[in-house]
Amino acid sequence: MEKDVKKLIQQGKTALGIEFGSTRIKAVLVDENNVPVASGAHDWENRYENGIWTYSLEDIWTGVRHCYQEMAVDVKNKYGVTLKTVGAIGFSAMMHGYMVFDKAGELLVPFRTWRNNCAAPAAEKLTALFGYHIPARWSVAHLYQAILNGEEHVKDIAFQTTLEGYVHWKLTGKKVIGIGEASGMFPVDSKTKKYNASMLEKFDALLAEHKAPFRLENILPEILVAGEEAGRLTEEGAKLLDPSGNLAAGIPFCPPEGDAGTGMVATNSVKKRTGNVSAGTSVFAMIVLEKELSKAYPEIDLVTTPVGDLVGMVHCNNCTSDINGWVDVFGEFAKLCGVNMSKADLYNALYVESENGDKDCGGLLAYNYVSNEHITRVDEGRPMFVRTSESKFNLANLFRAHLFSALGALKVGCDIMLKEEGVKLEAITGHGGLFKTPHVGQSYLAAAINAPVTVMKTAGEGGAWGIAILANYAVSKERGESLEEYLDHKVFADQEGVTLAPDPEDVAGFEAFAKRYVEGLPIVRKAVECMR
Repeated sequence: MEKDVKKLIQQGKTALGIEFGSTRIKAVLVDENNVPVASGAHDWENRYENGIWTYSLEDIWTGVRHCYQEMAVDVKNKYGVTLKTVGAIGFSAMMHGYMVFDKAGELLVPFRTWRNNCAAPAAEKLTALFGYHIPARWSVAHLYQAILNGEEHVKDIAFQTTLEGYVHWKLTGKKVIGIGEASGMFPVDSKTKKYNASMLEKFDALLAEHKAPFRLENILPEILVAGEEAGRLTEEGAKLLDPSGNLAAGIPFCPPEGDAGTGMVATNSVKKRTGNVSAGTSVFAMIVLEKELSKAYPEIDLVTTPVGDLVGMVHCNNCTSDINGWVDVFGEFAKLCGVNMSKADLYNALYVESENGDKDCGGLLAYNYVSNEHITRVDEGRPMFVRTSESKFNLANLFRAHLFSALGALKVGCDIMLKEEGVKLEAITGHGGLFKTPHVGQSYLAAAINAPVTVMKTAGEGGAWGIAILANYAVSKERGESLEEYLDHKVFADQEGVTLAPDPEDVAGFEAFAKRYVEGLPIVRKAVECMR
């Protein structure tokens, strides 16, 4: 097996995916069958400078070079060869944000990441103008906010892109973006696979009103869909990525995509009536839609799959952070009793015990809001646990309530699609820390959305694996295959996974909890006012 992999690497029959996460840059090298054969990583942190969450250009290039080098060292250690070429490359990154450049290609202002909420006023105005929900993290909201602020740099903008679009541009010379990420820069038309023409016209009228010296379509990257070649590694790009000089130029690239798109690929969730839920520090659900929603909802972002199919996205800021705090407290108590338990054992014990609780958590109520939660209109973080004197207060119900709460805001958003809009959902894939303990988080998600939930072993490979798959797909010999077919036949045909159907009693219990959760929201909003 090792000899076979060595030969594939030497022949360049591999694909490389690199993803910029919020705290880690990860590289995954896969073989022809999309099986990971080597990896590398680089830890990094965003900085809060002058009121903006940012990463410097030096952070970006130091990080990606180190990440690539770690992967190349892994190749050398495992297979005894120096990595000189790969079959295809793809880049992915955390969603959207704001990167703008002048005609000389110089960055005009520090990179504003998705974490910045400073564009909320602009997002609200654009939502009203378009009749289409524009989140504050989207690139167009940041641009319009800069215009409203009268920022000096706006007059010099020649190009606007996202983090992965920037890296792709510097390595290939191509100003392009995958359609999934493009849909978070500016609304796209799923039929034409281009930016929405009527909304572009409306935005250009705003630009003219503010005397901006450009039209929006002239500064945005060109949209490409999965399967298209998006350029090739230039000589300069090869030296940028691998200063050792070992990496050869000429390698084809797939379109750069966002982490939402690569997450859909990594969980085989690009078909209509399917979706995925990523549940860790934050939680989001992506459901592939069959048609447009009847109206705009502030709780639902409309994006696309990497081939341009419409997706309803519910993104919540809070998921497991409050649970982590409770687990730490129980860990302290265990030590006080002279019991040394690992974190993993603590989580498993408490998660499993929650299954012994009442289906509706015995009347207990919890809010996991370590930070603000726009889905439920709570402006600041106030984690809370509330009960009446009649509630059944025991350990199982306590932890069940906290686990239900981790999915509470997500259910509010998903219910709009599933109940109000009648969106059909046949299967969803769960991935992330909430699902590490077998069965528990998976069964609670199935109850929350009343649909079967699958957890696959490969889901832990994440977005770097997803973009590596897209890179392989772009150079695949089976050019007639759709992305859906390619994933079904070439990636997930033999993948192991566990699927749980929703238990009717659990569904009824979660519905009762959700009713209490929504009715109790004024409590946590009042806490924001009273607890300073």
